[in-house]
Order: sequence, then C-alpha cells, then structure tokens
Amino acid sequence: MLPRYFLHLAYNGKNYHGWQYQLNTPLTIQQILQERLSLLLHERITLIGCGRTDTGVHAKEYYAHFDCGKEDLLSDKHNWLFKMNHCVPKDISLINILPVQNNANARYSATARTYKYYIHQIPNPFVNDFSAYIYGAIDIDLMNDAAAIIRNTKDFTSFTKVNNNHANYICEIMECNWTKESNNIVFTIKANRFLRNMVRALVGTMLEVGTKKISISDFEKIVLSKNRNEAGVSITGKGLHLETIEYPSTVFM
Repeated sequence: MLPRYFLHLAYNGKNYHGWQYQLNTPLTIQQILQERLSLLLHERITLIGCGRTDTGVHAKEYYAHFDCGKEDLLSDKHNWLFKMNHCVPKDISLINILPVQNNANARYSATARTYKYYIHQIPNPFVNDFSAYIYGAIDIDLMNDAAAIIRNTKDFTSFTKVNNNHANYICEIMECNWTKESNNIVFTIKANRFLRNMVRALVGTMLEVGTKKISISDFEKIVLSKNRNEAGVSITGKGLHLETIEYPSTVFM
C-alpha cells in the first residue's frame, strides 16, 4: 500500500469551475492538479478533495489526499513544493505536504468547515474579484435574526440544488452570523458539512431579509418549506471563501 498524504493548498477560484472534475470543462482545480502532478511525479496522482467549491469560489485553506510512492516526498519536501508550484497556474498555491494515516480521507475525516462571504458597499477595484458589491441599505440586525434561525436548523433542503446526489440534507451548524467591518459586511458560517450551492443560496435569501424584501417570518417559512423554489437566488460565487477545514489530530502521522 502506498503512503497517503494530505496536500494543503489555496486557490483563487476566479478562472475555474470549482474544485470538482467535470466532463464539460478542463478548467477545474482537481483536473489541473492531477494532470500536472502526475507528470511531475512520474506516476498517476488521484486527488480526493475536502469538498466541492462552486464556480468562482475561492479557497484560503483546502486539503486533498493522494497516495504516492515517491520516496523523498517528505525528506525533500521543500524542493518538491517548489517544483509543484512552478508547474501549476499562479492562482493556485501548494502550501504543504502532510503525512497522514492510510485510512485518512480529506473529505470524510473533516469535522468542520468554515466559509465566509464578503460584501462591499463602496466600489473598490482592488476587491472586486473577492467580494460582491451591493448598493443600498442592508439591515445586519435583521440578517442576524435570520442567522439565528439557521443556527437552529438541521434540514437545508430549501438551500441546495434539486436533483443532486446528497444522501440527506442534514447539516450541523456550529456558527452563523453577520458582522460589519468598516465598509464591508461579512457572513461567517461553520458546519460539519455543506450541501451543493448551500452557502450562496443562504446568503442570497438572507439579503432579501436585510433589504426588507421579505420578513423574518417569510424566511422561517422558506426554511420549513424544504423547497428550493421558495428561497432566494444564489448570490455570485466571487465573494465566497472556504476559510478553514478542521480534522482530528489522529488523522496525521
């Protein structure tokens, strides 16, 4: 059995259709890394990521596991990381290679994931690729009332794409809130897992509360409806960042 490793990376998702390999486009993080690392290491590298990210979504901390027979991958790690970063696009950074148990799984071994969504209300060309510009008054207090409902919610059927392959729609929410930072508004949510498109749908719907297009009562009805058609539109992916992934210490060697 080949040794297993976690690859710690980060990426700017602007030019990609998310992490997950897709038949209709070569522009996914997974496909690009698998192709480039397989050539570099002279063996077939298959990466299993810690989760999907949607088109345009960024990852400040991301992990993928892979098996590899290269004997000096750890003893000459800094040199290998230099070579890896040299052969991948500049908007992808490979940060570390970590030895893990042979049964470690980047997706299923994770115990928590934290996403943040960034909104700016004063036009700023330096953040446009990483934050959504939204004009007009936004009531953060109302959106935090909606966030309180989310913290007590388990079933998120109303906030994921229909006809997907989720075994269930249950998520354990550990943190969910809105904060004001200077001229920016930041949404933070932490959970054991997320459904496809879930965070963007939540943000889009809570913004309808914050702009007083719907009431808190309406929002609660949307949650309880378990109907994606009742919720708001999914907001653009460029303001969404996967911030952290948490694993138990027993995963690592």
